[in-house]
Amino acid sequence: MPTSRKAATHARRRKRRMAAVEHDLSADQWYALMEAWGGCAYCGGDGAALQKDCMLPISRGGRYTLTNVVPACASCNASKCNLEVTTWMRRKKLDERTFLLRQVEVVGLLR
Repeated sequence: MPTSRKAATHARRRKRRMAAVEHDLSADQWYALMEAWGGCAYCGGDGAALQKDCMLPISRGGRYTLTNVVPACASCNASKCNLEVTTWMRRKKLDERTFLLRQVEVVGLLR
């Protein structure tokens, strides 16, 4: 299967998954999340182009909500792919406990 056909197939699947769940993250909440984290939630990088990353991926039942989304740099987001955040952090030997405590703190500030 050529690469463009694979990409098109994956894009269609993602579009169906995205349409099947209700997302309730507002633009204001997203900007507040980016400001509260001050950069990538995983590596701390302050790259200009932060992406919405679901800690529980949409492919595994997650959705765009205040408690499930964190800002991530393109590198961390691509590396995490569709893994759950704790699985990925253990694999990368990142400090999972500190991340989760910070996540609770940030969400508490924004509620």
